Amino acid sequence: MKELNVGMIGYGFMGRTHSNAFSQVNHFFDVPYQPVLKTLCARNAERARDFAARWGYERVETDWRRVVESPDIDLVDIASPNDTHAEIAIAAARAGKMVMCEKPLGRNAAESEAMVKAVESAGVRNMVWYNYRRVPAVMLAKQLIDEGRLGRIFHYRAKFLQDWTISSDLPQGGEGLWRLDAAVAGSGVTGDLLAHCIDTAMWLNGGIAEVTATTETFIKSRRHNLTGKVEPVGIDDASLFLARFGNGSLATFEATRYARGHKALYTLEINGENASIIWDLHDLHRLQYFDHRDESRLRGWRSIHITDSDHPYMKHWWVPGLQIGYEHTFIHQAADFLSAAAEGTNAAPTFRDALRTDYVTDAVLESAGNRSWVKVGPLEAK
Repeated sequence: MKELNVGMIGYGFMGRTHSNAFSQVNHFFDVPYQPVLKTLCARNAERARDFAARWGYERVETDWRRVVESPDIDLVDIASPNDTHAEIAIAAARAGKMVMCEKPLGRNAAESEAMVKAVESAGVRNMVWYNYRRVPAVMLAKQLIDEGRLGRIFHYRAKFLQDWTISSDLPQGGEGLWRLDAAVAGSGVTGDLLAHCIDTAMWLNGGIAEVTATTETFIKSRRHNLTGKVEPVGIDDASLFLARFGNGSLATFEATRYARGHKALYTLEINGENASIIWDLHDLHRLQYFDHRDESRLRGWRSIHITDSDHPYMKHWWVPGLQIGYEHTFIHQAADFLSAAAEGTNAAPTFRDALRTDYVTDAVLESAGNRSWVKVGPLEAK
């Protein structure tokens, strides 16, 4: 088995999920690479050393350029704030490194286009961590749709609700709260939460052709952690949009951080001429399925428990009936990336796939600004 040296940029929540994925993948999946946690890079040297010691990284850097330039690094994994993604990814690609990047790819489609150009010009393996594609129940939904079981798709519904920014005393900016700073994050829930919903939707149901949206910033100013001053808030706290897919189906998307009682409620529903599907992150190992072609006296919603060996990914885990969780989706993604990389290909979602999502989020923000229907991105993105 060939070793693959990983340089991780960032030690926050996503740094942990990615580190865990690389640490666990060989325990459960027969992949041709053995990831080696070689270098952990973060700006706070003391905390970086603590993180590196906990996860088993061999060394620590505080300048990402040293990671990118290091001859013994094979893969640069970007788990740092959004405003760092483009510069690091482009430099890593030019240095001939494989690149994985946390979502969203860029703060906007223009940044993402430059990142796509860099990895494709260099011919390096690349992937974006849209992990909800790797939930076994969502993967099964994909299989059922691709098999034609739903027939023609009419409707797609998605929502992602949280409640952690309601307090007006919460500051913006700095470590832990950079998602509230538009200069760093690019946008609010549109690029953070809805990006997940959009990526999954287009993977399941094809490209989105046009959108009409509205957004709201409920608290207009907050103290900034870095300046100490009260400054305007530039991110969207809530975002809702209607969409029309290229296949003619209609969709509703909603995300907010102002839904009291919801910590991470992500649900999706798909209605077709023959069948419908519902999935809920809070019950992620189950898929709700209704098939109108069933015998009428037995027709009804089925709750499919995704734990059997013939369900996606599940043969790698425990015995039937025992479920898995959120962290396993990242392990699945690492396994798919490593297997594809060994074959000289890319596992989806690639940078180009993630660019298509950024075209949609850009269109959503444009529509919310001018209160009109907006066509999504260049023709190739549809």
